[in-house]
Amino acid sequence: MRTILAEILQLYVLIIFARVILSYFPTHYGSGLHRVIMMLDKVVEPVVGRVRRVLPRTSLGGMGLDFSPMIVLLVIELILLPLVRSL
Repeated sequence: MRTILAEILQLYVLIIFARVILSYFPTHYGSGLHRVIMMLDKVVEPVVGRVRRVLPRTSLGGMGLDFSPMIVLLVIELILLPLVRSL
């Protein structure tokens, strides 16, 4: 059971990384990349969105920064450490 949970959490980490990286690319509605991003959003947003609502808004020189994916990744890694060590 622990290995399955660890694998699922590691996959979720990769999905979050993919979503963060793809957020830097411009997309057009209906394009293939836009569809991939929307699919990743359906998986990532339920968790990251909750953290985003709790965090205060942060801006740097007029540019908004979203630290919520980093917070979620940190929490997942803190959960994964004891799981992986106990295997």
